[in-house]
Amino acid sequence: MEAVPVRARVYVACVLAAALLCLLPLPGVRTPWWAVALLAALYAGCERVARSRFVGISHPAGTFYPVLLAGAFLLPAPAAALVAVPGALLSHVEQRPVALRRVWRAAQLVLGVWAAARVHRALGGRDAVVSGDVPYALGPAGAAVLAFCLVLAVLDGGILAVAERVPVRRAWRGLVSRSLAPIAVHGLAGLMMAVLWRSPYGPVAALLVLLPMCVSWWAFAQYHRERAAHQATIRALVQAVDIKDGYTRGHSERVGQASMMIARELGMDDERVEVLRFAGILHDVGKLGVPTRLLRKDGPLTPEERRVIELHPEYGHEMVRGIGFLGEARAAVLHHHERLDGTGYPYGLMGSQIPESARVVAVADAFDAMTSTRSYSRARPVAVALAELKRCSGSQFDPVMVAALVEAVGRAGWRPAVTADVVDPPRIPPPGAPVSSPPGAHR
Repeated sequence: MEAVPVRARVYVACVLAAALLCLLPLPGVRTPWWAVALLAALYAGCERVARSRFVGISHPAGTFYPVLLAGAFLLPAPAAALVAVPGALLSHVEQRPVALRRVWRAAQLVLGVWAAARVHRALGGRDAVVSGDVPYALGPAGAAVLAFCLVLAVLDGGILAVAERVPVRRAWRGLVSRSLAPIAVHGLAGLMMAVLWRSPYGPVAALLVLLPMCVSWWAFAQYHRERAAHQATIRALVQAVDIKDGYTRGHSERVGQASMMIARELGMDDERVEVLRFAGILHDVGKLGVPTRLLRKDGPLTPEERRVIELHPEYGHEMVRGIGFLGEARAAVLHHHERLDGTGYPYGLMGSQIPESARVVAVADAFDAMTSTRSYSRARPVAVALAELKRCSGSQFDPVMVAALVEAVGRAGWRPAVTADVVDPPRIPPPGAPVSSPPGAHR
């Protein structure tokens, strides 16, 4: 997202101002600058390694939280917060604007580490670390980790609500519960680093704690590499469909986007939202088994030709049946042309017999079909398409899914890409003829 809304920039500026205040040194507190420099260099170096080709795939930000939390357990709050700054400002960022994202990440980590350090010191954790009393140190360290997690969650939810206009009731949903367990593990590693650092063995022994963490990070990287391979498989299938049916180029990606909007509006968890995005993207993959001349035919189809077209959900299901990570997306590929009144295909399922994923994709598919120009129909305005979906809800579409899409589009808007370069303008029906085919009746 290159065009960052003004409200998001103001929000980031406010967070940055708060972070700068946290970096002000405390009067009368001695700061071991050599330790600050060593931990900052360690954090920055580890973050660079995590994003190098040696690991195989970029880790998400915050992979080396143990180093930051060790700083929170060892140093005064402003000094501990300073440890995160070089690594965050020098980190690799793929999305634009790069500078703003780096500043945001640095400010976020400064506030989180500062809060963790303050809580840890207030509960007497520093004395426990110095004395090596690990059982007593667990309580303050746990409270510090919770403070760190809460600050990051609050800031992340705020940026979602401000920059992407996610409803407040959903912006913070699940952020703490998803991140608390892994950050707690990182906190335990950070506590071990801090205790060893203060032991007679010194900082060198503390670095040994990172070795088992590096093994887990490598395994995590392999998981993400496998996930990237899944994405590449899906892209290849979609590109094959786009090449075969030029008029619907980009349709699959937009249906995936609309399916994701519906799923989020319904409050589904992130993993299921991703599966429904896959379902929307792959819903038409069965068209690879349909003759190209039928897909590109101008004008109405004969009954025999339509029966051939209506086989594409079954073709698609056969193609993706063995891809395990797709989960319920396979059911959506098979049933996205079913109708609530039982007149759909391929099996004529009714109402709740139709899988929920298929009901989501059916609405997303029809919406994009109506708002895109095809060889046989002109694109309708978004408002007209939504009104048509409402008119057909209860008979063809699930009213819950329609209402979710209407709400999501009303809040975030809909800006579809051009589907294809249409050489000939679409045929305009004569006066008195229907405006177009029913929603979802596209090829």
